[in-house]
Amino acid sequence: MTEVEIVEDPPIWKRRRVQIIAAAVVVLIIAGWCWHRRGAAADEESAQPVVSVKLAKAEVGPIAQPLDLVGTISARQEATISPKFSAQIAQMGLLKNRVVHRGDVLAVLESRDLTAQQAEAAAALREAEIGVTNTGNGAIPLTNAQDVKAVRDAKGTLDNAQKTYERRKTLFEQGGISKKDLEASQLDVTKAEDDLRLAEKSAALHQGTTNPSDLAAARSKAQQAAGHLAALQAQAGYATIRAPFDGVVGEQFLFQGDFATAGTKMLTIADTSTVIVKAPLSVDASMHVHAGDVATIQPDSLPGVTLQGTVSLVGSAADPQSRAVELWITLPNGDGRLRPNSAARVTVNSGGVANAIVVPTAAVTLDATNANAGTVMVVDDKSVAHEVKVTTGAHSRERTQITSGLHGGETIVIEGNYGLPGGTKVQNADAAPKPAPAAEKD
Repeated sequence: MTEVEIVEDPPIWKRRRVQIIAAAVVVLIIAGWCWHRRGAAADEESAQPVVSVKLAKAEVGPIAQPLDLVGTISARQEATISPKFSAQIAQMGLLKNRVVHRGDVLAVLESRDLTAQQAEAAAALREAEIGVTNTGNGAIPLTNAQDVKAVRDAKGTLDNAQKTYERRKTLFEQGGISKKDLEASQLDVTKAEDDLRLAEKSAALHQGTTNPSDLAAARSKAQQAAGHLAALQAQAGYATIRAPFDGVVGEQFLFQGDFATAGTKMLTIADTSTVIVKAPLSVDASMHVHAGDVATIQPDSLPGVTLQGTVSLVGSAADPQSRAVELWITLPNGDGRLRPNSAARVTVNSGGVANAIVVPTAAVTLDATNANAGTVMVVDDKSVAHEVKVTTGAHSRERTQITSGLHGGETIVIEGNYGLPGGTKVQNADAAPKPAPAAEKD
């Protein structure tokens, strides 16, 4: 008979211990796996490169669009001196580059013939005036003189009679004389008035013996003689040529002894104490530039020199060929450094914005050189750079306005941003610690 071996089950506590040990092993495996993953992530993070860049802040402030123009320097006043009549130059020195003042004598023309003509015209005027006098006195000079005396005597008699009448009137009112005496005095006044009217009428009739047309002709001749004399006097005055204003003589075309024809150029004068820089400006840009705006001038004849001027004029009409208006900038030139007709570079601001978002121009990577859209690398609080699309407005070599894409206050990359991938960890090059210098060997 075969024996059957009976196997008893292990106790419950032994089975639980095995389960606990198995669970602990599983937990340890999972923990080890998580630790391994965390270490790998840390190693991966530590392996990610950190790019050193320069950073700045997007600010809010004023900005304007600078306009770069090419202008020409001109004198404030320029004049070309020409003679009024043709004559030989009797006196004229070498005047080129000479400083002159208003009223200074520049040249004297030969005018002896004008002096003779002037004396002749003066004699003709005196003769014409005598003719007017003789014609106005009439054909009977003695009668005219008697008429003048008669009118004067009649006026005296009338005046005396009126005074006598006034005295007798007062006496009559006081009872000193009779009414008959007063009436006699009044009759004397009336008679004196009649005598005066008669004398004036007689004088007028005698004066009428002169033909009115003869008197008008005599007066006309006198006026013609006076006009001719005045013209010769003015022409003689033109023989002395004077400086019209303070300035410097530029070109001298004629010299002493030359024959100067009326209207030909003798010399030029320019007032260079103040100069005007004239530059062409587009019609659209002219709407944003006004008189009084500040402009920067860099003369080509003075390398490295930058001057500040004031816009004095913005033209209201465009040139039919260039379709541009003329911009004038006034500059003082007391030392004479600025030469007329030389070139200068002009920078003037237009379209200013008071509260614009402004970043350094180097922070913007444009889509194209003439585009107004591009990207800016913005750095978050974890020092990770992200590419942000922006549009630009006014800009200069140093600053650019951002019209959309930024709100102001962002940290942006201004150096090292070109070709920088988004999501790259960066650090500020200015704040990064510099390596210590190597120790000197003994």
